Amino acid sequence: MRIAAALVLATLPCAADDRPKPDPTQKPPVFTSQSEVVNLTVTVLDKSGNLVTDLEAQDFQIFEDGRPQKIELFGRAQDGGLPLDPRTNEALVLDLGLLLDTSESMLKELKLSQEAAVRFLEAVPRARDLVTIFFDQDIQLSRFDGEQQQGLVERIQAIKGGGWTALYDSIAVYLSRVEDSGPGRKVLVLFTDGDDSRSATTLSESIKLIRSSSVTIYAIAFSQSLPQTRRLTAKAVLQNYAQMTGGEVFSPSSFKDLPAIYDKILKQLSAQYVIGYVSDNPRRDGKYRRIKVELSEPTLQVRHREGYLVAGPPKARRTR
Repeated sequence: MRIAAALVLATLPCAADDRPKPDPTQKPPVFTSQSEVVNLTVTVLDKSGNLVTDLEAQDFQIFEDGRPQKIELFGRAQDGGLPLDPRTNEALVLDLGLLLDTSESMLKELKLSQEAAVRFLEAVPRARDLVTIFFDQDIQLSRFDGEQQQGLVERIQAIKGGGWTALYDSIAVYLSRVEDSGPGRKVLVLFTDGDDSRSATTLSESIKLIRSSSVTIYAIAFSQSLPQTRRLTAKAVLQNYAQMTGGEVFSPSSFKDLPAIYDKILKQLSAQYVIGYVSDNPRRDGKYRRIKVELSEPTLQVRHREGYLVAGPPKARRTR
């Protein structure tokens, strides 16, 4: 697998050729929670599926491995830009990732996928950080700030598809970049059929990476051209990604389906809550901790990531 990193944000200190290139023979990294505050991005819906945006901190209760936790930070996306606590404003900032599948299996759906990505960019609010990955058997990464989205639109429109599919590798590359970007809501939108035919990263490894990250995944699935068995498997993979991160999967069949999909994603982004707590478990044991959010109103539904991987103990210094 060849990794091509195209760095387009001029203010960043290193050029594309200087960026480290993943070794496909190595196991992917495990991303850990180094921060004392564990931040959760939460979406709440009523029993009819409508978004609920007017809750307060006292309406939520957080459990880690079954133990109640004290909420230390609370913010609503709809209040972004108001004079909030600096930590809350920082936690509400949006970091956006787009992964666009340009492989052979996507050729019949490529025009629809391109149109979907362009229209999504035109509709989405400006992000602090915008990471894009175009992938087939090769992976091309670009990084933009919110003012450079037009340049990205032109790149998307110029895509020529073909080749095998390294979906799991592209997710690993994205996560390795975004986890160092600081506090904020991490949202990844996948434009893919969900089929993988070339990755060095396995499906179980990609699931472990996602479970260990703070990313919320939305998948726009273009799987109509896949054989039935592969289509069902690919959609199950995308459903799993979305479910364990608090996101959702959409399956457009034509251009006319796209506006409603964007509208739903954007409404969810603008209705999210960010909740932070300091774990009552101070151990740095490298273990996965499960998180559950409960609401004072039991008829409401809540979406959030399932847990996080705590940092392991510091390695002992070797002495001579």
